[in-house]
Amino acid sequence: MLLRLGVLQQLLLLLIQSPGLTLTASKDLVCEPITVPMCKGIGYNLTYMPNKFNHDTQEEVGLEVHQFWPLVRIRCSPDLLFFLCSMYTPICLPDYRKPLPPCRSVCERAKRGCSPLMSQYGFEWPERMSCEGLPQLGDETLCMDQNSSEATTSAPPFPKSTPKVRTRPPSPSQCDRECRCRDPLIPIKRESHALFGRVQTGPLPNCALPCHLPYFSADERAFTSFWVGLWSVLCFISTLTTVATFLIDMERFKYPERPIIFLAACYLFVSLGYIIRLVAGHERVACGAGGTSQLHILYDATGPALCTLVFLLVYFFGMASSIWWVVLSFTWFLAAGMKWGSEAIAGYSQYFHLAAWLIPSVKSILVLALSSVDGDPVAGICYVGNQNLENLRGFVLAPLVVYLFTGSLFLLAGFVSLFRIRSIIKQGGTKTDKLERLMIRIGLFTVLYTVPATVVVACLVYEQHYRPSWERGPGLLLPAGAPALHPRSGLRCFHAQVLHVPGGGHHVWSLDLVRKNSGVLEELRGSMLPLLAAQGHRTPIHVQRGQHGFDRTHRNRTVVRDVPQGASVPHMSPHWKDFPKTRPVKPHFPFLNTISQT
Repeated sequence: MLLRLGVLQQLLLLLIQSPGLTLTASKDLVCEPITVPMCKGIGYNLTYMPNKFNHDTQEEVGLEVHQFWPLVRIRCSPDLLFFLCSMYTPICLPDYRKPLPPCRSVCERAKRGCSPLMSQYGFEWPERMSCEGLPQLGDETLCMDQNSSEATTSAPPFPKSTPKVRTRPPSPSQCDRECRCRDPLIPIKRESHALFGRVQTGPLPNCALPCHLPYFSADERAFTSFWVGLWSVLCFISTLTTVATFLIDMERFKYPERPIIFLAACYLFVSLGYIIRLVAGHERVACGAGGTSQLHILYDATGPALCTLVFLLVYFFGMASSIWWVVLSFTWFLAAGMKWGSEAIAGYSQYFHLAAWLIPSVKSILVLALSSVDGDPVAGICYVGNQNLENLRGFVLAPLVVYLFTGSLFLLAGFVSLFRIRSIIKQGGTKTDKLERLMIRIGLFTVLYTVPATVVVACLVYEQHYRPSWERGPGLLLPAGAPALHPRSGLRCFHAQVLHVPGGGHHVWSLDLVRKNSGVLEELRGSMLPLLAAQGHRTPIHVQRGQHGFDRTHRNRTVVRDVPQGASVPHMSPHWKDFPKTRPVKPHFPFLNTISQT
């Protein structure tokens, strides 16, 4: 406590005893980049020396102005940092060769916030910091003001303990007092503007985001563009190979592996959407001027054709790919857990297509009808939920959670069935090497998809939770220098998403994996029948449609043979005439493994 009071007293004495102000002649103004750490990112990048305090170098400025950092950190006024930097590192404009001091309103707001704190310890506002000598906003002499409107600030009570740097984002109540639509944000002032009354950033209405997200540096944005482009091209090549292989010989790929073909086709179009963004550019796809001189991110856009095209490619086919993964998991469950054959599963393929294409179509139409398409200031694409958290939760996050949970449930059920089969085979004294290899492959396939999909969902949860705090971050709504949670971790999360969303080029390997698994399942299905018969089980056999003279009226039906305990059962053979007479059972839904007894 005593140490902190001593620091404050020294600062106040420094304010009072510093030499007087000396204006620099306009002919001496030579612009140079700001190198003082505390004043970097204050809102301008160039300054000149000597300043009003006759400092000849920025090294001298840094030694003095950084002594005020504890006072800035206490935040007696949100304008103190800007006021100090505008005095110690005055702005320099190459096309305006005159000094540009801070406006009197900036000084008055800083004084109104910090003067009561100083008076508690017997100090007056220093004469050299007098506000009367500064020009007012609107006078003939130009001046700087970081706020577009008047602000009222009150001095916070003096802290009872040594202040600590805050690591949590500012609270909404603090933002209500201090937030302004500052550069690089774009204020929408004209009522005739298309976005007037329709956009807001954080709690501020009529405040639009610029085309490029200001949280990140130019290097970070360049790397993000390269990262997206790299995985998009790799995904396009791998999925195109998979789809071309299918088109050459369509009869080779049957259920349960066929959904991987449609999954790859969906990723092919998703990657195409990202490639269009890569070729056309960030600004042409995700940004618009809307009658202003600055490019802003697109809000509620249903008109721009390029934006709508990219949205449909990325969103529609992205959601369809998630549903096809659920279908793939479901067909795997039917084959592994319910002992269904390929033809029996294929009999319901029309329902798979109906679900996989109809659900994304309805959602895409709703998004377009509600004008909910907006620009992504990081990836540079058009999507839904980039500027509206309700749309993000309703159209993106919730469906992905449902698809991930449902598909994982079917995979888990099929995996449990394999464990049961393994225990039965071991009881019969048969080797389980093939089955164990199959289980390892399925485990790898599960990790290959579910882990990246889980990362995507986790990143979306993270984003929707912290995005309001990012929008109230320093240099945007809050004044520069205000501590807040920085969204660089969100950028890393986006890079992780790219590995799955536009870059999921694992379909060739997945297709080969599932085809091998299907062959093993057919062998297991045949070898399981004698074991089940020996234990007195009733054996369901899913009949292939229209093969080898079987009565076509019974296709897609399940037939049941009563097998006495201990009797031998022939291997499953396509020659149905070799089997004893059977009695047809009424067709059942594929997800109900119950066969009625008559």
